[in-house]
Amino acid sequence: MSDAVFQQCINPACAATYDVLQTLPKCPACGDLLDVKYDWNRLPTPKRLSDFDALALPKGGLGRVSGVWRFGALLPFAPEAKRVSIGEGHTQLRCSPRVAAYAGMNPERLWLQYEGLNPSGSFKDNGMAGAFTHANMVGAKVAACASTGNTSASLAAFAAASGLMKAIIFVGSGKIAYGKLSQALDYGALTLQVLGDFDDAMARVQEVCAAKNIYLVNSVNPFRLEGQKTIMYRVLEGFGWEVPDWIVVPGGNLGNSSAFGKAFMELKELGLISRVPRIAIINAEGAPTFSKLVNGGSLAWNGGRTDNAAISAYYAGLDTRKEKAHTMASAIEINRPVNLKKCLRCIDFMRGVVRTVSDQEMLDAKAQVGLEGLGCEPASAASVAGARKLVAEGVIGRDERIACILTGHQLKDPIATVGYHSMPEKELNEKFGEYGIRTTAHRNMPVQVKNDLDDILGAIERAGTR
Repeated sequence: MSDAVFQQCINPACAATYDVLQTLPKCPACGDLLDVKYDWNRLPTPKRLSDFDALALPKGGLGRVSGVWRFGALLPFAPEAKRVSIGEGHTQLRCSPRVAAYAGMNPERLWLQYEGLNPSGSFKDNGMAGAFTHANMVGAKVAACASTGNTSASLAAFAAASGLMKAIIFVGSGKIAYGKLSQALDYGALTLQVLGDFDDAMARVQEVCAAKNIYLVNSVNPFRLEGQKTIMYRVLEGFGWEVPDWIVVPGGNLGNSSAFGKAFMELKELGLISRVPRIAIINAEGAPTFSKLVNGGSLAWNGGRTDNAAISAYYAGLDTRKEKAHTMASAIEINRPVNLKKCLRCIDFMRGVVRTVSDQEMLDAKAQVGLEGLGCEPASAASVAGARKLVAEGVIGRDERIACILTGHQLKDPIATVGYHSMPEKELNEKFGEYGIRTTAHRNMPVQVKNDLDDILGAIERAGTR
């Protein structure tokens, strides 16, 4: 590979560099995270973002099949012959007046970036195209991940579809939605249910990968985040290559937000955009680590001189209290986000804010998204619930243009959707009361009718659908 592409430690005091073909979950010199870096002066780059329009046409070639690799000029770490795709990245940015009204915004100002259209049903396929490609470059035969569900589904799909390597999935016991678990099982991955939560599974998979030289595809892997940058390129494309005012995204392991920050840093460096949007990262109230550290503890990037002691003290407190993440939004049920420092860098560059929303707020927002014909899983709706909260606070203006990222398809967690809409209140409280779900103000309850024409017609009349 050209030395115009390399890996570099994100800690400016270290800044150690490594070859692109090395497989390193963290910097060997100091233990911090790594970036994939490019010497843009020595690489061919687009003159304008609209140059990518020509690659959107279905004329053949991997760049046109993949919504990730058609932006290959902005993630040029892999030779084309090594790139792996399962047809990911053909997602849409849709204007949503109904959701805008719910969030308190003016019409045509709130847009939904729907990543549920990816082959495995979530945004993870963007990142997996990058990580799996790097695994292919280094000749890996086995790849592994810890997962709350979506990463496992994506890894299993890539492994099965490509036939290039085997997949091993680590999940917390009882901590994965059935819609996601079904994918890992169906696609043939070895699935290990660890007696613990995601943070436990994440610790174990890193140990196993180090001991057995297995390729790790979690978002601690910098090549995963290269693929996830392309979500922002498609958002810009949906806006006619204009930069919106805000990006609002759920915050779990903080890989998406970290990738988005890197995407905009590079676009600004290349002169392809003249301004940068702000970002809002939305945690679940039941997994509030990033919000508590940033808003309650004033943790900041500080030019890379992050207060590591404050992070360690917070995690020690979690251990002392035996405090586990607890939310219906399983995709963001994470107390120890591995990309925390990269996300601090992101909110520093993008003038970001961090908020938490309750499970009730997420499910209510999810019901509004559904009325647009875009079903999403609970964690996805954190972006809409967060936008609503920030508009009410006056942080986001009613006439600003925002893109809310919907990270996963509603069929990832159908139990939550069916329960919200169809369970009687007593049953709902029994099943979901531990998550603070008390009401379903936006439910669409099924109507029971007799096996009788007149009764069915009467129900239709009463519903006002005729």
